[in-house]
Amino acid sequence: MNFKIVKEMLRRVLMITFTAAALACSASPKPQKMVDGVQNIKPDDQQSLVLRQVVSLIEGYNYKQIKLNDSISSIILDRYIKALDPSKYYFLASDIAEFEKNRTTLDDDFKNGDLSAPFYIFNVYLKRYNERIDYSISQIKNKYDFNQNDTYVYDREKMPWVSNATALDDIWKKRVKYELINLKIAGTDQAKNVETLTKRYQSLKSQAAKFNNQDVFQILMDSFTEAIDPHTNYFNPRNAEVFNQEMARSLEGIGATLQLENEVTKIVTIVPGSPAFKSKQLNAGDKIIAVAQGANGEFEDVIGWRIDNTVSKIKGPKGTTVKLKVIPSGQELSSKPIIVTLVRDKIILADQSAKKSVKTIQSDGKPYKIGIIEVPAFYADFKAANAGDKNYKSTTRDVRLLIDTLKNMDKVDAIVMDLRSNGGGSLNEAIDLTGLFIDKGPVVQTREFNNTIKVNDDKNAGAAWTGPFGVMVDRLSASASEIFAGAIQDYGRGIVMGTQTYGKGTVQRTIDLNEMIDPTILQKMATVLAATKAKVVGQKIQNPGSTSVTIVDKDGIPQLGQLNLTMGKFYRINGNSTQHKGVIPDVTFPSIYPLDKIGEDTEPSALPFDMIKPSNYIAVSDLTGIKANLVKLHNERMTGSLDYKALVDDIAEAKKRDGETSITLNEAKLKAERDQLESKGLARLNQIRAARGLAPVKKGDKTVKEEAYDFVEEESLKIMIDLMKMTDGSKTASVSQNFNK
Repeated sequence: MNFKIVKEMLRRVLMITFTAAALACSASPKPQKMVDGVQNIKPDDQQSLVLRQVVSLIEGYNYKQIKLNDSISSIILDRYIKALDPSKYYFLASDIAEFEKNRTTLDDDFKNGDLSAPFYIFNVYLKRYNERIDYSISQIKNKYDFNQNDTYVYDREKMPWVSNATALDDIWKKRVKYELINLKIAGTDQAKNVETLTKRYQSLKSQAAKFNNQDVFQILMDSFTEAIDPHTNYFNPRNAEVFNQEMARSLEGIGATLQLENEVTKIVTIVPGSPAFKSKQLNAGDKIIAVAQGANGEFEDVIGWRIDNTVSKIKGPKGTTVKLKVIPSGQELSSKPIIVTLVRDKIILADQSAKKSVKTIQSDGKPYKIGIIEVPAFYADFKAANAGDKNYKSTTRDVRLLIDTLKNMDKVDAIVMDLRSNGGGSLNEAIDLTGLFIDKGPVVQTREFNNTIKVNDDKNAGAAWTGPFGVMVDRLSASASEIFAGAIQDYGRGIVMGTQTYGKGTVQRTIDLNEMIDPTILQKMATVLAATKAKVVGQKIQNPGSTSVTIVDKDGIPQLGQLNLTMGKFYRINGNSTQHKGVIPDVTFPSIYPLDKIGEDTEPSALPFDMIKPSNYIAVSDLTGIKANLVKLHNERMTGSLDYKALVDDIAEAKKRDGETSITLNEAKLKAERDQLESKGLARLNQIRAARGLAPVKKGDKTVKEEAYDFVEEESLKIMIDLMKMTDGSKTASVSQNFNK
């Protein structure tokens, strides 16, 4: 179904529905229970309306065709409590028992636009939060014995809720001791450590005082929409602006997406071509513990900060410098941080073009030239294309030119497409890019929320490259990347190498909630906004001390935000969904990203894998027998590979540490563990360097960029050489007899 038709249909139908809802006298919300000791945060009328809008959209148009009920209410409550207190540091068991009365009533409340219960829960959280911070500040100057053999349980997610404040005091006293040990091991004196930690907790309390109804509503709506499916998301007006900037592929900063995990900011993904990417010092899973502005600025501790406050410190204008203190992925907070200095840049994702490189590898005395095309995203300048610019920029256009150069100037024997960490992008580009490697035919199928199925074809006859071809993927290859890799695999057009992909096979539509209501109603709403209510126009807050903020545009019209609604699902041409399972490579590598932590199949609310009828397509070849031989040769090489052993060891070590929930509070033991980890890593690095003929490095030395080695890429090229030997270097299309499906 055409997206423009869907959007217009929704706009017309829902404008009537929501205009009526805005005018109707909805059920009066229950009085919100007040919490002593905090400035109680309350929802506003616009949020009540948005809640009812989102409920109607999800019930009427989400792909799951789901209705809110007691079961969904229960899931929302659990997600909301976990979002507020994931490690059970704040709420008491008595609080949780009180919240239980809302377990089967949130669905009815949401349909009525009643937010009183979740806002009360948040205010209880805020009270407990302030109590914990106040207690911690009172404990920082205590004399601690760092020679004791006690332990600190830092991950309490699977433990029961604490029954009383005294038990929580013990947990937080150990937490303070743990943080002081970390600072001590890092090499600073006790007085400085006390000052640093005091400032950290005072900063946390100051940030907590800045919470407002927009923050609470966003946390709640995340818990609500993700109870439906992982990719149906509501964005309040400010978050919608950020999302749309990123979708427009224009932002300024370092180029990393972040999330909060156990009150520590963690890097989730790094944008290819960004300052973070170019530094080669940052990776997914790294923890950012402090931020400094400028080359000589003082570091500001960000442990425990709200994620948006940390992001605001890291982002900034092009050309400015930011420094990060980072604990590398897999290491404890007690490990010595590395300092990463970055110059912020304007990150225009559409300009992060596909790029090529050529490598020559000797095998059995014969040189093989292989072209590598790295595709960071499936991008397209839609604005230029719609304006009639015949030279508009897109992934397919860029790759076509690279293929032409590789084929006619570099004279390569094979091409490998690198889609690692490619999270997707334009569906049309995935289809068109596939068309460069196959003759015309179907590429992907889409099933909409109303069960209509559409087959998306490459309609351009001929292929730009018909020679040996391979695709590299990893766990972060998602959406459009999975469509491309799946099509290449289904056609038998090439070999897919790497790890199981993410499994994101759903289609979202973006709905501006303001468009769902008659403009005259919005104007009336603007005129009745209370004069005392705080307003946000852009980023400037009027009455900043208020906990109730209404976001308006320059004309005073309240902004309701947007909903990204899952309304469709992708299917491969063989009938399999890319949802949940992703694409399984022909030749697999161990995943540096934990498969049980990252991926669609780790999301409880994710849509399941299923199948539909295959498309009518003509496969290029049947590579089944060849794939088995490629796997055999790959496994034989891995038996004697130091790089492979190091990769497996790293994965095992990270998994071991991920399963740990406590840590020693004995300074000598903690330091010995850290030193042992560093020594082990250095010894292994030098062993690998020696095998490559490189000089050893000492503790603290930095390796130069030219010495960087991509083991997965190198092995993938060897797999391609095996493929060429098995096919005498001929184009893959002639490997075996064509067949129909």
